[in-house]
Amino acid sequence: MTGLEMLPKEYGYVVLIVALSGILNLWMVYQVVKARIKYNVRLPRLYALESENKDAKLFNCIQRGHQNTLEWMPLFLMLMAMGGIKHPIMSSVFGFIYVVARFFYFNGYSTGHPQKRLTVGVYNYMALVGLLLCTISCGLGFLLA
Repeated sequence: MTGLEMLPKEYGYVVLIVALSGILNLWMVYQVVKARIKYNVRLPRLYALESENKDAKLFNCIQRGHQNTLEWMPLFLMLMAMGGIKHPIMSSVFGFIYVVARFFYFNGYSTGHPQKRLTVGVYNYMALVGLLLCTISCGLGFLLA
């Protein structure tokens, strides 16, 4: 007995969406590394200083788009894992919307015009609300069973 039989078969979709979010994160890391080279922002500096680098705002927007994604990642992963126990399909749909919206959030931010991050990227917040509701339902399901 592996313990996997305790989860619904459809939980595999949850796992695949989590993997997709990992691929997105690795792609963002690559974009930041490319920007570090292009705009000459050396580690350990997290952000470029505008007084020292004419491209500081553009680099900082790229870095900030990735950093913001990292800030939300623990919540996203926890909500995916928990909500997916009872609602694997619904959680996977919300998770997919989240990942796609995060891609557009990052691309919009990377233009150097931070307001563009919300054109399509705003849907990541709606997806998180959906995941939160799935997680609450899962918790209530345990308590009321």
